[in-house]
Amino acid sequence: MYAQAGLSPGLSAIEVAAPRGRTPYLLREYLDDDLARDASTPAVWRLDLQIDQTRIALGLTANDVAERYQLGVRVRYSLVELATGRIATSGAVASEVSYDTADPPYAGIAARQDGQRRAAEDAARRIQLALSTWLYRHHDGSP
Repeated sequence: MYAQAGLSPGLSAIEVAAPRGRTPYLLREYLDDDLARDASTPAVWRLDLQIDQTRIALGLTANDVAERYQLGVRVRYSLVELATGRIATSGAVASEVSYDTADPPYAGIAARQDGQRRAAEDAARRIQLALSTWLYRHHDGSP
């Protein structure tokens, strides 16, 4: 797909706009890497992201303390053509990961952050695939 359609220039012209927060920050970083954003050239597109997160306690002990958590990340995205403000394509992806809890507080924080990282990485890959597919189908040279 990349070699035949020359998608790299199209993907690298996408600027990612994410809300504040750790998971959105990680998602934007992964997307910038996955899309190979070229900061030396002006963006043609802006990728707007809306992110919803859920955290569900699993495996409750007799004391009602969770042994594991399931972290869900749902990302709605819109690819906006900067020249016109027109939404070219939009969609949604979801990612779910689980992580174990730990008694030491730092270990619990590290486990949660690792879960956020894995969910953001998975969501970024799914968005990159969706955008690559869209660009492949619409690669006639016009935005």
